[in-house]
Amino acid sequence: MRVLVTRSPDDAERTAARLAALGHEALIAPVTRIVPTGDAAPAESHDALIVTSAHAVEALASMDKSRLVFAVGERTADVVRGAGFTSVIVGEGDAVSLSRLIREQLPPGQTLLHVTGRHHKEEPAASLNAASFRVLSWEAYEAKALDRLPDDAAEALRSGKIGAALHYSRRSADLLIRLTEEAGLASALEACSHFCLSADVAAAFDGMQAPLLVSKEPTEEALLGLLQGLP
Repeated sequence: MRVLVTRSPDDAERTAARLAALGHEALIAPVTRIVPTGDAAPAESHDALIVTSAHAVEALASMDKSRLVFAVGERTADVVRGAGFTSVIVGEGDAVSLSRLIREQLPPGQTLLHVTGRHHKEEPAASLNAASFRVLSWEAYEAKALDRLPDDAAEALRSGKIGAALHYSRRSADLLIRLTEEAGLASALEACSHFCLSADVAAAFDGMQAPLLVSKEPTEEALLGLLQGLP
């Protein structure tokens, strides 16, 4: 089966290899591109770092490598370690459980620097702030939206050659829906099966009649496991 993957190129290539091992073909068609924002890091001192995406790696290059880092999952932790950080605590793959882990590991009152993207969610900062931590956000990179659907994705949808699509973030799902609508391909997208990393991602498809499956865990392993149930 041909599977649409709209992740950024580096992430999408890894996903494509895993799909190939399962007997599927990936069509890589990112709807965003990762660019640095140029924003300076907050000047305030902090006790630890929070990293919720491997896209933060460029921003981490100039930071103190002895700093404690809380990474959202194993993939992000590998990138953080590769950047030279030696003290990395790894979460279960989502921001809510990462917040819980931090609250278990650190006493309230500490200041945390979240190295994040321009369009980031409220968690883990919201629950950490509520638990008397201070969270500074450094929007170091941005997933900049494309102006139109990539040509190969548009042609594949138009010709009915996409059987399923994988969705890893709510924003990329929202963008894909908007871009397909603007290309006049909303009905073609609705004809595909959609596999979503979480319920929040799946909410982008509310009101659509498309076949929708949601991963039981926010991991790629669980997401790709859903494909095994297809005929």
